[in-house]
Amino acid sequence: MLLLRSTLFQILFYSVTLVLMLLFAPVMLLPRRWGWWVVPTWSRILQLLMRVFAGIKVEVRGRENLPDGGFIAAMKHQSAWETVALIPLFTSPTFILKRELRWIPIFGWYTAKFKQIPINRGKRSEALAAMMQAAREAIAEKRQILIFPEGTRRPAGAEPKYKYGIAHLYRELKCPVVPIAHNAGLYWPRSSWTVYPGTVIVEILPPIEAGLAPEDFYERMVTSVETASDRLIEEARQTARPSPVLHQVDSLRQARQG
Repeated sequence: MLLLRSTLFQILFYSVTLVLMLLFAPVMLLPRRWGWWVVPTWSRILQLLMRVFAGIKVEVRGRENLPDGGFIAAMKHQSAWETVALIPLFTSPTFILKRELRWIPIFGWYTAKFKQIPINRGKRSEALAAMMQAAREAIAEKRQILIFPEGTRRPAGAEPKYKYGIAHLYRELKCPVVPIAHNAGLYWPRSSWTVYPGTVIVEILPPIEAGLAPEDFYERMVTSVETASDRLIEEARQTARPSPVLHQVDSLRQARQG
């Protein structure tokens, strides 16, 4: 039954996304701020599919920690879930994403239309300069920059590998950074076809104000996200039906200690 539900959800996830992108295509003719509503609408529809067909519910804590205006949201990256489900939390977000996503037909057009920030990982210095300029413009427009500091999805319980680029971004933009933790990797693991029922808990942590030394900021950000994410994993362990992924979490932690 779990495999059947997961298969149905995965098929619906991609097919509904394609249908919505085609249906909403006329927004390409509108100014960005008038057409943005289609993106959180897409997110909410997919979250409804997650709840109905995959049994994934969501609990968000700490909304009061989101500042007004422009800031950086530094998010834990365990799953495909957070790339979709966190969007409605923000008023005008822009992801920092791989340039290759711009090349995907239709989807790439949307990333360009809504001024998502592409980065060319093959040309490090040029990519950093271009990203920084786009990020400055986003903050000046009072937008929220969404970034996964680990760069790629990491399994729940795996050793974190945060990249230092976010410290450069923090130093240059001189704006608050909001750390965001969650335990989505327990329910929609990376590179997994199977999706497990349960409640994803998102915790929006107190913002780190501008002005710290980059090294101090980096240490504080990593500690905040990792401590909260580990706590949310342990909280999920106490539920009536713990995720089977917790066995993998324990194995990864043992490997880190051994």
